[in-house]
Amino acid sequence: MKKIITYGTFDLFHVGHLNLLNRARSLGDYLVVVLSTDEFNKEYKNKQTIISYNDRKSILESLRVVDLVVPETCWEQKIDDVKKYDIDTFVMGSDWKGHFDFLGNYCNVKYLERTANISSSELKMHISTNSAVCYERAS
Repeated sequence: MKKIITYGTFDLFHVGHLNLLNRARSLGDYLVVVLSTDEFNKEYKNKQTIISYNDRKSILESLRVVDLVVPETCWEQKIDDVKKYDIDTFVMGSDWKGHFDFLGNYCNVKYLERTANISSSELKMHISTNSAVCYERAS
């Protein structure tokens, strides 16, 4: 059995997330998704999630392509995760290209192209901008 692992926040789940997970799963037989906790996002990534960890985890667990969801609590856990889950291939989006090459000592490392014109950050900005416009019109 070939095992794949990927990491992410997966906030405001969108088709780009789905594409990444489908492509990651197509590389093997078992997909582990390591999901950033709310605390990790806030403290280390300087991100505030819109959807709670438990809800993001439930969304991911409901997908056929995802076999296991576990928490990400620190940057340094990747080597331990690769060993613990007997991972063959580590997968991340191409925006992280080169950042995780050190894992090549433990498994294959692949960077997949992102889905064009979509990101959680852009969605958050769009929602924020449009909320402000809607609020101004209502005033």
